[in-house]
Amino acid sequence: MKNEAQYSSECSFSRRDCLQQSGMGFATLGLTHLLSDSLIGNSGLPMRSNGLKESHFPPRAKRVIHFFLNGGPSHIDTFDPKPLLMKYADKPLPQTLTTESKTGSAFPSPFKFKKYGQSGIEVSELFAKTAAHVDDIAVIRSMYAQVPNHEPSLMLMNCGNSVLPRPSMGAWVLYGLGSENNNLPGFITMCPSGYPLKGPENWQSSFLPGAFQGTYVDPQHREIERLIENIRSPHATSEVQRRQLDLLQTLNHGHQEGRIDERLDARIQSFELAFRMQMEAAEAFDISLESQKTLDMYGEGVHGRQTLIARRLVERGVRYVQLWHGPDHPWDSHTEIEKNHRHLAGELDQPIAALLTDLKQRGMLDDTLVIWAGEFGRTPTVELTVDGKAQAGRDHNHYGFSVWMAGGGVRGGTVYGSTDEFGFKALENPTSVHDLHATILHLMGLDHERLVFRYAGRDFRLTDVHGRVINDILI
Repeated sequence: MKNEAQYSSECSFSRRDCLQQSGMGFATLGLTHLLSDSLIGNSGLPMRSNGLKESHFPPRAKRVIHFFLNGGPSHIDTFDPKPLLMKYADKPLPQTLTTESKTGSAFPSPFKFKKYGQSGIEVSELFAKTAAHVDDIAVIRSMYAQVPNHEPSLMLMNCGNSVLPRPSMGAWVLYGLGSENNNLPGFITMCPSGYPLKGPENWQSSFLPGAFQGTYVDPQHREIERLIENIRSPHATSEVQRRQLDLLQTLNHGHQEGRIDERLDARIQSFELAFRMQMEAAEAFDISLESQKTLDMYGEGVHGRQTLIARRLVERGVRYVQLWHGPDHPWDSHTEIEKNHRHLAGELDQPIAALLTDLKQRGMLDDTLVIWAGEFGRTPTVELTVDGKAQAGRDHNHYGFSVWMAGGGVRGGTVYGSTDEFGFKALENPTSVHDLHATILHLMGLDHERLVFRYAGRDFRLTDVHGRVINDILI
């Protein structure tokens, strides 16, 4: 006969297996987040009575909605007008920089710019609806990155390092502050129709505890059962699941007898939270509960839906929501930039404007930070084919590009820095990605130099050994 140890080894059935096979598979979506209560003190920040951590200083923003325009939108065609390019149209520029592909003559923007708001900031017709909110927006026109390649620049913008795997900004924010709603993941990333290339690397927790990594959701589906896999059990009612969980808890408490292990108690409690999360997540993602006026404001497209979902999530205490635009670098307009950028902006302009309007109406814009960014910009010169023909598109440009932020302590109606007269390189107040990250953390009440995690014998932070807060764009 087999001895007891052999039988136990061959017939092991973990609590995670029990949860997955008892009709509550969705519990695993946020399980690591729910375990974070036992990990939340790692940042060294003091705890409040409700389990959240104190910030380093009073925050201006409590939550973040981050639009990520995958592929590199052209700053010259969106938020950084360069009228001098018309003078050099179809002619070589006096000075150019080396980029990834060969480029030729000056390529003026095919889009019209005009001044908006009391601040009179010029914005392209591509984002005319967003531009109506320009007095709430701070445009940084002097960003620069390190390399002109997508994957390293994506990692730099999202994780602060272009070479090595590092925790994403959302993971750092969640690690530093915790989530206000333990029934939902604190960091959610959405991208319609699948991951962007190497997507999970951009919302990873890396050496931070897994509780702080982003939870991916594909918002292309309308039905809640398809939008969130395993949100409802096809085999058991809520009442049956309740009985299953009661049995599981009885087994857990029996296992706990005679053991002193706070982590085990935290995990037992997390199963209750995971059960409750099924109901709260279903309600949070169900935009049919919104008024028709609100639905019309955001629009019918998938990006309107995911933006509205983002508002519903932050409204319920989710700390960081990232909205990706496209899985395969859609903004990477090496050819036909007029056609491609017009189409892409058409998918985002209305949802972004609706979000800013909605947050303001609900009194949430003051403490919600909205970010608009890609990984780099585009060249002011036209890209050429291998045989030297112009393609009516632009190459990657990491020397200078634009991002903007709104709400959450940002000084609206502000333009910070500039590129040169053609838009090739950051000239006035060059701003690194680390500077941007330091500023975002500052708005969340976190000192980027003090938010550290000790790993492999050294203290790590999002900004590494770099970064300065851009005080000129802060209220």
